[in-house]
Amino acid sequence: MNVRAIATVTERRKAVETELHVDLSHVGSFSLDEVAASSRNCENMIGITQVPMGIAGPLNISGQKYYVPLATTEGALIASVSRGCKAIDESGGASVLTFRVGATRGPVFKVKNMAENSRLFDYLGSHKDDFDRIAKTTSGHIALTGVESHSVGLYHFVRFTFDTQDAMGLNMVTIATDQIVKYIEQKTQARCISLSGNYCVDKKPSWLNFTHGRGHEVWAEAVLPAVVIGKTLHTTAKDMQETWLSKCMIGSVMSGSIGFNAQYANILAALFIATGQDPAHVAECAIGITTVDMRGEDLYVSIYLPDLMVGTVGGGTVLATQKEALSILGVSGGNNGKNAARLAEIIGGTVLAGEISLLASLSEGTLARAHQKLARGK
Repeated sequence: MNVRAIATVTERRKAVETELHVDLSHVGSFSLDEVAASSRNCENMIGITQVPMGIAGPLNISGQKYYVPLATTEGALIASVSRGCKAIDESGGASVLTFRVGATRGPVFKVKNMAENSRLFDYLGSHKDDFDRIAKTTSGHIALTGVESHSVGLYHFVRFTFDTQDAMGLNMVTIATDQIVKYIEQKTQARCISLSGNYCVDKKPSWLNFTHGRGHEVWAEAVLPAVVIGKTLHTTAKDMQETWLSKCMIGSVMSGSIGFNAQYANILAALFIATGQDPAHVAECAIGITTVDMRGEDLYVSIYLPDLMVGTVGGGTVLATQKEALSILGVSGGNNGKNAARLAEIIGGTVLAGEISLLASLSEGTLARAHQKLARGK
């Protein structure tokens, strides 16, 4: 399906519906259930803000092809991702690996002295089963998988990690942690200062999430043959490798960046808005590393997302348009954690496509020309 060759939005939408057997009738209309949205998604609701949504692809992940919905106001972004998808497909597809870390919540306690702090360390380390039991009283879809803590002075920071199945799960873990904290306060002399002590770490870039992971960890890779790099990306492996080294590695070091990549945030924001994820999580999820390796005249390209907070149930995923976007990907609703994991894989593959295309564009010197043509209607 060559959606770019189709002239009108209506015809393009019908082509996608026919190809993927989905109903896109809500896309482009006032598709919100106002009562539901105003009671669980948005307070003081007065209307909706519309963001154009397009489709990129096909994205080939291990032989399975996806058409990826992206909501953006940045001209050239979807065309760029589609070019990256084409290069991946012509190279035999991408390989993607995911690992579920879990959602975290990190309260901070205050103790009276080091002796009390030591007792709190011991208590936290020996009562994980009790904490898990308490968490399960708040939801049938949550399980405590980890407890770790560190202290400085009189402040004791705890990081609880939970499996939330197909939900991104931040509301679930907040409610569960609140009950666990009350239990800890009853059993110890420690006092919780804040249910979130920035040790989660939620919606902020951090090295803790980079090294420990959060949500899902995702790896994606592809080997681009020289013929594909020349024909589709109009550059060479050597030029792409040099662009990556100077931009993603040395440039990131010079600027003090957390993460070493070309444009993760671009792809994540467009996918998050389209599929009903919390856009604020892009602040933490955009950390990550892109790596390349010369294979003769070919090029190995990989991405690593250590902190991908996404889900397919709850939050904005219940809204009609966002649910349809998830349906295009075949991951709408709950499936014992499998849908969220597959969404994470698709995101990883799409990020890889975006990195490939942008590095190619920069190495061939066409970034400005592409935006001149596609972002200014010329």
